[in-house]
Amino acid sequence: MQYISPLHTISANFPKKIALMGSTGTIGTNALTVIRKSQEDFQVFALAGGKNIQKLAEQANEFCPPVLGLQFESDIARLKELLKPNYNPRILHGKQGYSEISSMPEVDIVLSAQVGAAGLSATMSAVNAGKHVALANKESLVLAGSYLRQLAYAKNTGIIPVDSEHYALFQCLASHFSEADNVKSLILTASGGPFRDKSWEFLEHVTVEDALKHPNWKMGAKITIDSATLMNKGLEVIEASHLYGVDLNQIDVVVHPQSIVHSLVEWQDGSITAQLAVPDMKLPIGAAFAYPHMLTQENNSVASLDLTLQGLNFYKPNKELFPCLDLAYQAVKDELCIELNAANEIAVERFLRKDIQFLQIPTLIADMLHYASKLEKISLLACTPTTALQIIEERDMLIREQARLWH
Repeated sequence: MQYISPLHTISANFPKKIALMGSTGTIGTNALTVIRKSQEDFQVFALAGGKNIQKLAEQANEFCPPVLGLQFESDIARLKELLKPNYNPRILHGKQGYSEISSMPEVDIVLSAQVGAAGLSATMSAVNAGKHVALANKESLVLAGSYLRQLAYAKNTGIIPVDSEHYALFQCLASHFSEADNVKSLILTASGGPFRDKSWEFLEHVTVEDALKHPNWKMGAKITIDSATLMNKGLEVIEASHLYGVDLNQIDVVVHPQSIVHSLVEWQDGSITAQLAVPDMKLPIGAAFAYPHMLTQENNSVASLDLTLQGLNFYKPNKELFPCLDLAYQAVKDELCIELNAANEIAVERFLRKDIQFLQIPTLIADMLHYASKLEKISLLACTPTTALQIIEERDMLIREQARLWH
């Protein structure tokens, strides 16, 4: 086991200026709540949203950062109209704009919270610039985990995970990174999503509205569907392997409906360490921002966990009903993680458009992995960041095109 990045390079000095990549999403919104409570320690330097111009404008008018980012150049005029008088930030757009923001010299922390493969460019730019990276975009590691590990050590970049499961592992392991041989396995918990107890017959008739009703977490549409198919947990398995430098056979998944235990570490002596907390993303966000320090509950607004009210249950995942988990393991073995992610993003997109059924999501992905298995394998480790990103995007685009044609 070796952690993905050096940690001693993360500054303990405050205040820190933060660039929020994906500020209008669930993670970005929660991050701003943390910042409101800790304004002496954290300052918003940049807000980068996507298509939600109204929400981006509201955030910008509250925090007045000098830099804003959005997806389309055509939306800049509308954004300017929504900004309050005498506030004239620099506005950048698109992939290049996001990459520029995440490498600006004034920025201390980059929150990488864009959805899907679109977040890789900003993550790679931040790592290459040696920033303190609060990583919520798991796809960055799915697509380029080994490359980002190499780059992080070359650039002395500190990376702290924001996923609740991976921060839970980080908290359990932080004082044991030099004792790799003592770790037997990492155990990720999964809520099981809204269909944990359902049958195949039920899943045949699942609607988009059904799949978007997560029992425990408030998340965006894409990650909520991924949770329903268990692909989110599959992507997290890949993320864990890159974050902590462990083999797949050392990573297990258990279904834990209460979402109170976020992850566990099993040690060679048979003991298990667990991290427990209320299901609230402000905790890992605040922890990633404050490292190597810890925020108080007053600063992160996270409620205390009342253990007397909790019943904790754990089950094996039903891999026959939810094959996406095994597809993720197989993609790692076959070196097809870029292809897995591209196929999944299009499958979810098509399901949300009601173009395919819920049970067709894993079928589409499996077919795309079979198609991709015949393609030439790609290698990134000897590439510059620009070239590596270009290679990933070309393969990603190819699989997306095929997945859109699938029927």
